[in-house]
Amino acid sequence: MTIATKAYKPINFAEKLSLFSDQWQPRVLAELNDYQFKIVRIEGDFIWHDHEDTDEAFIVLEGTLRIDFRDGAVTLGPGEMYVVPKGVEHKPYAEREVKMLLIEPRGTLNTGHEGGERTAENERWI
Repeated sequence: MTIATKAYKPINFAEKLSLFSDQWQPRVLAELNDYQFKIVRIEGDFIWHDHEDTDEAFIVLEGTLRIDFRDGAVTLGPGEMYVVPKGVEHKPYAEREVKMLLIEPRGTLNTGHEGGERTAENERWI
């Protein structure tokens, strides 16, 4: 009897990011319980939005990200993260392309309840 061996392979962010070039379209890399790990490329201004029922974690892999709030902003560089608390209105901005990892519950829309043309297709795996 032969026992099948399972391939154990890490997820490489740079490798996965090289597979697409479109911006503001998160791709799911993995799931942990009900949370998804998503990579995304962004550049320019996003829309003001919030997530009423969940926090949202931003982890910058490359570039400089600014997250605007109605009363201030936070700027993140490579290797830095910030968690936007649920219900807090925010607007990501990147002067030049930023590559980042998002951590949020499965089914979370990138535009919150705002909708519109910037709403990305959910459950887009890479």
